[in-house]
Amino acid sequence: MPAMTLDQAKAHLNVTFDADDTLLTDKLAAAKAWVSAYTASDPDADTAPAPIREAVLQLTAHLYQNREVSLLGVTAMALPFGFLDLLAPYRAFAF
Repeated sequence: MPAMTLDQAKAHLNVTFDADDTLLTDKLAAAKAWVSAYTASDPDADTAPAPIREAVLQLTAHLYQNREVSLLGVTAMALPFGFLDLLAPYRAFAF
């Protein structure tokens, strides 16, 4: 499977316009970096397991849809439900 792309992130988010491409590209890069640090792996590699790739898309969507540090009048989650469960088998522990 090729590297994760902006088009994949847009498809995951069901975004059909180009106005937010730069913003989404930055969110995708941040998600890849976060997952890479958490798992000590390259989530953009052709060999990345499906759960890691899904976690990157979920985090990209979360960062895109929740751009503010705090929200008033809504229930917010720190991370998408199930996100850490997808990464648990791949987590790198450092002591």
